[in-house]
Amino acid sequence: MTTLRSHQWYGTDGLRSFSHRARTRQLGYLPEEHMGKPVIAILNTWSDINPCHQHLRERAEAVKRGVWQAGGFPLEFPVATLSETFQKPTPMLYRNLLAMETEELLRSYPVDGAVLMGGCDKTTPALLMGAASADLPTVFVPAGPMLRGHWRGETLGSGTDMWKYWDEKRAGRIGERELSELECGLARSPGTCMTMGTASTMTSAAEALGVTVPGASAIPAVDSAHSRMAAAAGLRAVELVHQEARISRFLTREAYEDAITTVLALGGSTNAVIHLTAMAGRSGVPLTLDDFDRLAREVPVLANLRPGGAYLMEDFYYAGGLPGLLSRLAEGGFLHLDRPTIAHATLREQLDGALVHDDNVIRPLTNPLAASGGVAVLRGNLAPDGAVIKHLAAEAHLHKHTGPAVVFDDYRSMQETINDPALGITPDTVLVLRGAGPLGGPGMPEYGMLPIPDYLLKQGVTDMVRLSDARMSGTSYGTCVLHIAPESHVGGPLALVRTGDLVTLDVEGRTLRLEVDDEELARRRAEWRPPAPRYGRGYGALYQEHITQADTGCDFAFLARPGEVPEPYAG
Repeated sequence: MTTLRSHQWYGTDGLRSFSHRARTRQLGYLPEEHMGKPVIAILNTWSDINPCHQHLRERAEAVKRGVWQAGGFPLEFPVATLSETFQKPTPMLYRNLLAMETEELLRSYPVDGAVLMGGCDKTTPALLMGAASADLPTVFVPAGPMLRGHWRGETLGSGTDMWKYWDEKRAGRIGERELSELECGLARSPGTCMTMGTASTMTSAAEALGVTVPGASAIPAVDSAHSRMAAAAGLRAVELVHQEARISRFLTREAYEDAITTVLALGGSTNAVIHLTAMAGRSGVPLTLDDFDRLAREVPVLANLRPGGAYLMEDFYYAGGLPGLLSRLAEGGFLHLDRPTIAHATLREQLDGALVHDDNVIRPLTNPLAASGGVAVLRGNLAPDGAVIKHLAAEAHLHKHTGPAVVFDDYRSMQETINDPALGITPDTVLVLRGAGPLGGPGMPEYGMLPIPDYLLKQGVTDMVRLSDARMSGTSYGTCVLHIAPESHVGGPLALVRTGDLVTLDVEGRTLRLEVDDEELARRRAEWRPPAPRYGRGYGALYQEHITQADTGCDFAFLARPGEVPEPYAG
């Protein structure tokens, strides 16, 4: 019989155990409700300010129902909510804080297993990073995408159509009335963005890793199937405890490679490069940018989803969801089918019977949306440690481009001056933003989709080459080179670019070059001085002292390194 971890708190003869039982009576629970039963922690990222998670208070009750049904004892823990919509300067600044909270809650309380509830962009990797470090039996419950948006007969995708119609407003093609209507039509229900933005990219990656119940990631947030999935997750968490199946059993090298493959086949967010690298690091699995680029050259894009395609997550769900997509990747030999998942002995067994119901939404291997993955890793004298571009969402004529730089030292000054004709910005200009990386942002905000000047929008210009050490929303599009490493704030080559310098982008050649000779760059480097630290105290000071660069996942160095952490003594 399994020896429960919670037994240390509840089942011994000492004073502490007596105290724990007495305080559990204070909570109103009978001994029969919890003694000798697996205690399942439900980590809930619900809050009043996070629309992606608005429904998770109710879904936690469904998880509890599943735990009770399986003979477990559920305890709900409120944890930090990372709202992409509202949290400034960016929830990426706080991803590692939630990861720390997750790890330490699971370690310090009398719990045997966990159900993690989240979905908004940074929440999924944060919860799974912490869970990987704590290493208990764990199930992830995705928040699920919201319903389709609607406006004047058009189907809208949150994020993607926000950028599109904001540019239409700047170009003078719509007015305040249309904008007011769009405010009410873009996001119509609880749930994450219904495009293949970062939220659905990362929840799909979680399902591909094998730590959700099958099909969980695409279920619309308000569908009754979402409640059933939540209950199934609670039930499964109890079973995993009895099987002593820690999350490390599933988070293997093969699982992370399959997650990368899935993200590429989905045409997913570039943010996944950073998050999966950090998650794998917590699992003791070294991932590099070269792993992403190697797979991106082989894996076709099969999901016809915005922003790179035509459809939305609700369509994807009805077309077969992630099981359908994975079944097609399996046909092509792209997956490791003999690895375990939380629900089945092997991924092969899990995908048995999975079907695709609409070949327009989930393309067959013979008719992909693109022949290879929509992400490329670039290197060169401007990005010695790498940069990424989602070229699937960029205009093809800009995939190879040389143009003069116009440089902005920070996002605020860019906002204030981008529309000034005196800058001389033309369609051939390469817009460069620095000071927006992990340290410079701070937190590497999603500033990477730099706005096109409004006078060029009015001329019909819809894309330009844009470079930064920032990230970009997964719902965004355009020829945006991101995650340039090292960032400018630590003296990366981006800090040395000057307005007028020629920059060359070559996606096929996987290069990003500053066309300035080495002698001149050395002279500029000798003149460069690091910016003063931004934070004098608090979490920000901890962050700036320990954050790593984009190419290694932006984790805290002291969390990413190997090492043992002792179990607490509960007696």
